[in-house]
Amino acid sequence: MTILPSGRAPRDVYRLMTALIVPRPIAFVSSLSREGMRNLAPFSFFTAVSANPPVVCFSPMIRGRDGSKKDTLLNIEATGEFVLNIVSEGIARQMNACSAEVPPDVDEFALSGLTPVRSEIVAPPRVLESKACMECRLLQVVHVSALPLGGSLVLGEVLLFHIDDSLFDGDTIDPGALHPIGRMGGSTYVRTTDMFDMPRPPLREKKD
Repeated sequence: MTILPSGRAPRDVYRLMTALIVPRPIAFVSSLSREGMRNLAPFSFFTAVSANPPVVCFSPMIRGRDGSKKDTLLNIEATGEFVLNIVSEGIARQMNACSAEVPPDVDEFALSGLTPVRSEIVAPPRVLESKACMECRLLQVVHVSALPLGGSLVLGEVLLFHIDDSLFDGDTIDPGALHPIGRMGGSTYVRTTDMFDMPRPPLREKKD
């Protein structure tokens, strides 16, 4: 089967992409409005971009119902700061509660029951229950599409990592201790309980 995106409704294309691009890690982003209202929201269009300097990115989509920007994007554009909290299985239910569409004056920390903790460099709080958090400063926003279900790419430099000591196995992070979850299509999530190792092939020297 071949599918031409221009011949399908945006919602159908969204469902197709989120069913195929899996599993997706979840960026649980805390931000503050210019007036100081706390916001906490999950985004599964998320990855790392650079290690020198450390840069992460995520993509808040334009709302399909009215074409408006999400509060997270508005907050970051206004303040230039955010915290990226990693989602472990233990806070999956609370993370999902924060995915609800609520008015800007609703505090998702209070809504979900998660605990805000003062960050050390940026103003937005981090999530106490998250085992790993990254304090970030906005580098750039790339507006890809302003159409409903379009998106913007938010690039942020990681200024500070907060990592629970229990996650370390020597000098590396033990994924079995982190218990991260990933997003599949629809309402389906995945646990990282079935892992395997596959060493990268060694560098082959070029022959003269």
